[in-house]
Amino acid sequence: MDLAVLGVPIRNETQCEAIARLEPSLQRRPSPATSVFFVNAHTLNLAAADPTFRRTLCNADFVFADGTGVRWAARLQGVRLKQNMVGTDFVPTLFRETAGRGFSYFLLGADASTIERAADYARKTFDGWTLAGFHHGYLNDAASLDEAIEQINAARPDVLLVGMGNPLQERWIERHRAELNVAVCLGIGGLFDHWAKNISRAPRWLRWLGHEWFWLLCQQPRQKAGRYLIGNPLFLIRAVSERLGLRNFSLPSRGPSDRNVGRE
Repeated sequence: MDLAVLGVPIRNETQCEAIARLEPSLQRRPSPATSVFFVNAHTLNLAAADPTFRRTLCNADFVFADGTGVRWAARLQGVRLKQNMVGTDFVPTLFRETAGRGFSYFLLGADASTIERAADYARKTFDGWTLAGFHHGYLNDAASLDEAIEQINAARPDVLLVGMGNPLQERWIERHRAELNVAVCLGIGGLFDHWAKNISRAPRWLRWLGHEWFWLLCQQPRQKAGRYLIGNPLFLIRAVSERLGLRNFSLPSRGPSDRNVGRE
């Protein structure tokens, strides 16, 4: 059973089910590219506060649930999520399950040093896929944006991994996926920091309990304190309010601010 949390529709699937849904896009290379987002409590808090970003998430082809907060919100609706769909785990699983089929990927995001180290890790780890290229995510002017898009299209990767954080990566994918010669675009958050060894994964038992957020908070207290210590309780308040009918997170009618005009 699928569900909607704070106005965002979410697919309730296992990793294997999600990969099976993506394989047709990898084979056919649709235009525009298939978009895949992973939403956690922080992402949904941003969407609850910003209807334009909420529409971006709703316009995606696939949205999957990431984290304990979303699992709790699902249980308020009587839905038990089949699996925690964190992108940090999903991408390696996708690469393993579809290895040896001639697919390639491109990394976009992070700073120049981080993305280079992430690319080196991926090249050594996922030998069943081909690294088509990588580019940092600081696309602050038209020249750097054009350069990145030209590099991606010249490489013609099957999968584009975009790691710019929320909401930048989702907005970037929605705005530019029609220009990209790729099959699937995934917004993957902090995956490149993990691959570059800037931060470490939580122990498996802590991930199994659904509390990897605490591990990240300990590693990056200044960056994560507001997101987790304030954001998590706020998300639960919003989820309970939605369940009780005290808040309505349905989208307003489309307006000029929702149109994808120009480039970021």
